[in-house]
Amino acid sequence: MEELNFHPVSESKSIIIATSGPFQIERMECVGVDDFLSLIHISESLAEEYGPAAVLTANTIQKYFNRKGSLPFIARFRGEIIGYIIGVPLELLNQEPWARVDINFGGNNTLYTYAFVVQSKFKGNGYAKMLKRVYLNWTKKQKSILYITGHVKEGVSSKFTGDIRIIDRIDNWQGTGTTFEYYRRTIDPEQIYTSRNDPPLSSRS
Repeated sequence: MEELNFHPVSESKSIIIATSGPFQIERMECVGVDDFLSLIHISESLAEEYGPAAVLTANTIQKYFNRKGSLPFIARFRGEIIGYIIGVPLELLNQEPWARVDINFGGNNTLYTYAFVVQSKFKGNGYAKMLKRVYLNWTKKQKSILYITGHVKEGVSSKFTGDIRIIDRIDNWQGTGTTFEYYRRTIDPEQIYTSRNDPPLSSRS
């Protein structure tokens, strides 16, 4: 694992992007150590599906949340963090063989969805969909980003909306014994990503 030298701050810095009652989504400018334990705890639920490498550490929080070019968002319910989604520039993953063979590697035009998780007790009420919707629409505003990629279980990307292509399939992804697919979404600058089942959001962007 890459070791990073950094000077952590205590408090996170963020911008509230959207709210819906007690629920809000924040664009993280800097994650402080006060929020490390909450993020690590939430990430533990990813281990079974994506392997132990998906569990956050202080170093990976710094690498993926606080690096220039990353696009991290957190979801809060009554002030408590309940989920997050992180997009990182593909070039940041230069130690991953699958990243280096992507045709867009080096083009600085692709955001890789490193992680997307919402606590299970908050699923089914639209919060996860709202978090992803904000992420997609915010990515669209980054004029240099033309594509979003990610790894999901085989068949999952067929449920996504938009221009989605499966680039590769990987058996036994991260030692999970499960086949995953590597997908690429082409960002449509004219499309607003919505879901008819989403509760209304009050945008602050």
